Amino acid sequence: MTGDDLPVEVEDFLLSLRVERGRSANTLKAYANDLRAYVAWLDARGLTIGEVDEEILTAYVNELKAGERAPSSVKRMLVSVRGLHRFLAEETEGVADPTVNVEVPKSPKGLPKALSEAEVGALLASITGTDPIARRDRAILEVLYGTGARIGELSGMSLSDLDLDAGLVRLFGKGAKERIVPLGRYALVALVEWLGPQGRPLLEPEQWARRDDADAVFLNRRGGRLQRQGAWLVVRKAGDEVGLGSRLTPHVLRHSCATHMLDHGADIRTVQELLGHASISTTQVYTLVSGERLRSVYDAAHPRAAAG
Repeated sequence: MTGDDLPVEVEDFLLSLRVERGRSANTLKAYANDLRAYVAWLDARGLTIGEVDEEILTAYVNELKAGERAPSSVKRMLVSVRGLHRFLAEETEGVADPTVNVEVPKSPKGLPKALSEAEVGALLASITGTDPIARRDRAILEVLYGTGARIGELSGMSLSDLDLDAGLVRLFGKGAKERIVPLGRYALVALVEWLGPQGRPLLEPEQWARRDDADAVFLNRRGGRLQRQGAWLVVRKAGDEVGLGSRLTPHVLRHSCATHMLDHGADIRTVQELLGHASISTTQVYTLVSGERLRSVYDAAHPRAAAG
């Protein structure tokens, strides 16, 4: 192999990713870079792709692990290599897949990047207007943070899902699973202002384009249901206004809701129910705290922790 040339097997695999699976240009570039490094490693040892067996592949993985690459990079590179060998095994009679029994390294779980309570406070206080769009955007931010709702759950909210007298909202999560969650005081006030005469009614069209639009809690400027992407942009714009930039996404508000509740003593199963997690293990990621914080909580809470 010389220069940027790739073996025909790799070129065929990349072509299948582009034509048959519709992978993006960026994804194809990442696969090509990973496989170029893999082929170069084989070339340095006088090996071809067709000669690779489980032992050779394990040696490659071990060398990747021993290097300075992050575990996530090692995992990504091995995924590319496994994809190549799986493709060749499926396309060529008599060719075995040497990656079948090679374990993909696990990437370490990262902590959710929650905002501080002060940052959330600044974000929620940043929308001060009284026009319909300002009322809508303020309600969107308050509901996302106040309920921990996913952005798709928020954009899918209908008027029939709200019980403002009881301060409750019905959300439909993954797999159309339904849950009822409380609306905090600030979220409730923001919704009442948005749904009042100076908010949502001013964006309603003379004639609804779709029946679903008429029941939508949040409308776009044209009077249609605010879609997921539109709600996402509302969050991003607000984040830009207070200097959070790319740190702020709808999912970060969800992370922040869960983290702050646990920080203030909420039971983990209550947070699980609020967020609509099917498994408690998904919620437990929010309980991963620093050793310093763990020590301070332990010292304050355990009856036999304090020094004599």
